[in-house]
Amino acid sequence: MKKTKVINSDISRVIAQMGHFDKLSIGDAGMPVPAGTEKIDLAVDNGIPSFTQVLLNVLEELEVQRIYLAEQIKTENPKMLESIQEIMPNVPVTFIPHSEMKQDLNNCRAFIRTGEMTPYSNIILESGVVF
Repeated sequence: MKKTKVINSDISRVIAQMGHFDKLSIGDAGMPVPAGTEKIDLAVDNGIPSFTQVLLNVLEELEVQRIYLAEQIKTENPKMLESIQEIMPNVPVTFIPHSEMKQDLNNCRAFIRTGEMTPYSNIILESGVVF
């Protein structure tokens, strides 16, 4: 059995296959996922698991060099924005329109669906390198 904190086999596999500049997305229960993008569905109930719980878990194994957030998070969910910035204070943020984020899911290795039920709780993580 794996000793690291990411024990979900699908998430672990996707992270292990990622290279520099590859992207992985984590999002709320309502985010539409393109048919060609793998969806790892963790949602169990309203808020379970939370976006933050899943993000913290993924960051145990994934080196992130940049994140992408919807512009709308600034006004529609400032508490989540603050939480993300506290979790990843030194990672550059690029804000994009939510409509563009939905399109960009086509270029992600996978989308991890959480039980999060707050608006614009979606992120795209761009993989960095550890050397």
